[in-house]
Amino acid sequence: MKVALLTMFNGLDSTYSIVNVVAEQLKMMLDDEDVTPIMLVTENCSLNERYGVFLDERIEWRKVANSVNDKQIHWHDYTEAKGEVHDTFFNEAETVAADLTEKLKDVDVCVMHDIHYQGWHLLHNIAVRMAQKKLPQLPFIAFTHSAPVSRPKETAWPFSARFSPMPNTTYVYPTQSGISALAEQYDTPEGTCRAVNNSLDLLSNASEAVLALAEKVNLFTPDILVIYPGRLTTGKRFEKVASLCGAIKKHYEKTVQIIYCDFPSADIESDRYKTFIRHTGKEHGLENEDIFFTSDLDSYKYGFPRESVLELFQLSNLFICPSFSESFGLTVLEAAGRGNIIVLNERVPALEELGKKLHAHFMCWDARNFGFDTFEDYHPSEEAYLKDHAGIIVNLMKENPVIHAKTIARQRYTPQWIWHHQLKPLLKKE
Repeated sequence: MKVALLTMFNGLDSTYSIVNVVAEQLKMMLDDEDVTPIMLVTENCSLNERYGVFLDERIEWRKVANSVNDKQIHWHDYTEAKGEVHDTFFNEAETVAADLTEKLKDVDVCVMHDIHYQGWHLLHNIAVRMAQKKLPQLPFIAFTHSAPVSRPKETAWPFSARFSPMPNTTYVYPTQSGISALAEQYDTPEGTCRAVNNSLDLLSNASEAVLALAEKVNLFTPDILVIYPGRLTTGKRFEKVASLCGAIKKHYEKTVQIIYCDFPSADIESDRYKTFIRHTGKEHGLENEDIFFTSDLDSYKYGFPRESVLELFQLSNLFICPSFSESFGLTVLEAAGRGNIIVLNERVPALEELGKKLHAHFMCWDARNFGFDTFEDYHPSEEAYLKDHAGIIVNLMKENPVIHAKTIARQRYTPQWIWHHQLKPLLKKE
């Protein structure tokens, strides 16, 4: 499917907010093998200034006429509902329309950005309407990125184009709350309008390591995302993280993803311990895909970069440290400082001391104290113990407004969610 993005950009300056929105939409389309994006910009837009996603060779660039008889068209800001347009307005509109007709003839859908809204795009608004008469089967999607304007009582052509619907066009606004006002501005039924939120690309500045991980693991949709860094030794009790997360998934119907940012230990053979951890998780309710070890990535089999672990803490919402022994627990502070619910082993003195200051949730696991070791015996069973604490943790996360906001931002406003739930459905032909 060929999708044209009609922007009429003269440049790609990122300080222009719509440029950033279009960049996000290009990323969404490029991630979908069924879509070929086409950028429609003015003939004055320098492609030498491209950067980031705009450099992707899969994007086809088509320049639209912006001159008549070798003289550049000068745009005028026609924001009024009626009045007079400049003498060459309709001649210029016909020139642009003829070029648009040619540039759109093999396109499946055309997405416009502020073409119908902005006063300085009135000429292009009229040109698109002229072109559509020769392309009656081509559907259009018209994005409005600013608050809809009040519909005037009286309008006159061509100014009325900013307040009139175009056939075979869906009108789009960033929030559902603005749909009624949007429909009123364009004098169109609300049923022809849709909300497509702006997206938050949490990987836009991600490190190479996190990007590599994101290709293997779904970082965005899980309700519970747990990051546990450490040397792959039994003393870190990796399997206890898996068993608690299994109880959360099994008893409270939450999707869970554990990412162990691990590196080898001389204490135990890595593959053997990984197998045990996965088996423990499965026994308590997890699936194999719910657990991932960064050491399974060839480039990071001997360790995952610390700065990348800190990036992951910005995405995660639950940190569990059931470690048998700790002298301090720096990762606890790192996870807490990046907005995670903290669950610690109460039997470890350093974790108890630190956790009380952080208002952490405590659980009891085997531990090494000063001069002696402790071993837990659960009644009526460890499964019952895990279930009880899993319920407490789920409630803590539900009632914490920061955790809730962080989780919703990660799940609900990513480019992936916006694409699959809002934008892509609009592109499909009825």
